[in-house]
Amino acid sequence: MFFYDFTFWMLIPVLIFSIYAQSKVKSTFTRFSKVISSSRITAAEAAAEILKYSPARDVQIGRVSGNLTDHYDPRKKILRLSESVYDSPSIAALGVAAHEAGHAIQHAQGYAFLALRNLIYPVASFGSNLAFPLFFVGLIFGSGARILMDIGIFLFSAAVLFSVITLPVEFNASRRALGILRERGFLNNQELIGAKKVLSAAAMTYVASTAMAAIQLFRMILLRNSRS
Repeated sequence: MFFYDFTFWMLIPVLIFSIYAQSKVKSTFTRFSKVISSSRITAAEAAAEILKYSPARDVQIGRVSGNLTDHYDPRKKILRLSESVYDSPSIAALGVAAHEAGHAIQHAQGYAFLALRNLIYPVASFGSNLAFPLFFVGLIFGSGARILMDIGIFLFSAAVLFSVITLPVEFNASRRALGILRERGFLNNQELIGAKKVLSAAAMTYVASTAMAAIQLFRMILLRNSRS
């Protein structure tokens, strides 16, 4: 070993939380995927209806392979629903579809946090890929290469900022989704409780991801200072 990482213990609680969050979202989605909504409308149909009467009416809807891979692509203006969601009339599927439609509406309305997240995405993506290699090289060579650690910390800070900004974007999309599902009558009050549980579980994964990123940044700073 090149060095003793005295900060490693800090990862244990957030790793446990991350594993729990991933397990929670999968189990909650599976549970409510088996509960068919009283409206019987499919997720794709619901998303189309939501977008039709919104500022995002020019957004297309498509399929994407995988499970829980649903997302909105702002560059191509395509709302992609996964195979387990697209044709499903379940409470879980409607919640996910409405959530992604919420992102499309955010984009159409110029929602500030989404615009900021899209603005810093290229820097955050570049930074997250390069930060750790630079930091690790600087850590190995010690104080003489401290500048590399500083650059790594700076680049990773952009990734952490991106993760933090993602939180209000996701929370806002979920609030929009639940409001739309209620107003359009796609889900009744009892069914909305289930949809809220699905979206809350999904939000927990973003909280876990942000916590992990923040802890990693804090560890980098501690390790850098220990080599001063």
